[in-house]
Amino acid sequence: MPKKNNLPIVLSITSGKGGVGKTNISVNLALCLHKLGKKTLLLDADLGLANVDVILGLNPRLNLFHLFHENIDLQKIILPTDYGFDILPSASGVTEMLSLSTGQKLELLEIMDTLEEELDFMIVDTGAGINENVIYFNLAVQERIVILTPEPTSLTDAYALIKVLKTQYGIERFRVVVNMAKNQEEARDVFKKLYNACDHFLSGISLDLVNVIPLDQNVRKGVASQSPFCHYAPNSRAARATMQVAESIAQWKPAENLDGNIKFFWKKLLFQE
Repeated sequence: MPKKNNLPIVLSITSGKGGVGKTNISVNLALCLHKLGKKTLLLDADLGLANVDVILGLNPRLNLFHLFHENIDLQKIILPTDYGFDILPSASGVTEMLSLSTGQKLELLEIMDTLEEELDFMIVDTGAGINENVIYFNLAVQERIVILTPEPTSLTDAYALIKVLKTQYGIERFRVVVNMAKNQEEARDVFKKLYNACDHFLSGISLDLVNVIPLDQNVRKGVASQSPFCHYAPNSRAARATMQVAESIAQWKPAENLDGNIKFFWKKLLFQE
């Protein structure tokens, strides 16, 4: 494969609570970016409760557990999908994966640098909440997309996640996708509430509403068939909105002013001209 001169863009799909459609959006964004001609890897970073493979109907033989505990080569763990993008699966129900050691975190960053010439985008599907792994992966990416729904607990938990990342680690820029919205008015109302809370209590925060993904029965049908809804129903409202998110992401450039946290592909970040 010819070498690329550009830096891969690494983004997290994250949330303050579960049940907001985070993993489903991650899978479908990876599919849409592939359709846009972008070489994409989806990292299942919900360690211990991984389910990217379940949504895709896959049964990986190897996963991140084997990388950390059996020294299996990364390239043997990366799994191509029928949809054009690759996944790096994690383990489910494995307690050893619930909290990575400092050595394992640094090892993952170091190993991932070997992929920098192959990728345009890496999507990191984090766990939900503010546990150690969620924070770690949100620090290691360049961009963060917070998934928000109109449910009140989604709003309060999204704010809690943003607050921790801002006050403890200095992260100030966040993208937002409102999912499962009945209409644009409902979506903009919940985003406005999050924006106002951050503006009032967390000075310096930048929130950008990327898009709204409407409530769509085709999403549930796609999950039931273990197929991305952008493949199952490519002309559905949810699929069209997700493609719009991907088209926006495809235009992103690596940030010129990165925060001080160590990143995926950190070598090229440190020494880029």
